[in-house]
Amino acid sequence: MAHVSSLPSRLLKIWGDEAVVYDAASGDTHYLKPLTLALYQICRDHPEYTSTELASALAAHFDMTATPQLRELTEDAFHSLHKIGLLESA
Repeated sequence: MAHVSSLPSRLLKIWGDEAVVYDAASGDTHYLKPLTLALYQICRDHPEYTSTELASALAAHFDMTATPQLRELTEDAFHSLHKIGLLESA
C-alpha cells in the first residue's frame, strides 16, 4: 500500500509515543500524535498492509476495538503522513 519515505530532507525525532518531523527543505515542523506515530511505525514494518489491516493493527496496538470511526481516523492519519512526505505510494 505504502512505504516509508527515505526522508532526504526530513528529520524524525521520537519521544515515547509522540514525535515531530522537521522538513529542512520547507522549514515546516509537524507533530505526530500517538495514533499517527503508531500508524507510521506499522506502515514502516508492514508496507503491504491494506487500510483495513492498518486499522486492525492500530486497534491491537492501542488495545481497542476496530470500529468504523477508527478506520476513518486511520485513513485521515495515513493521508497526513503522505502529505508531509513520510509515506510514499507503493
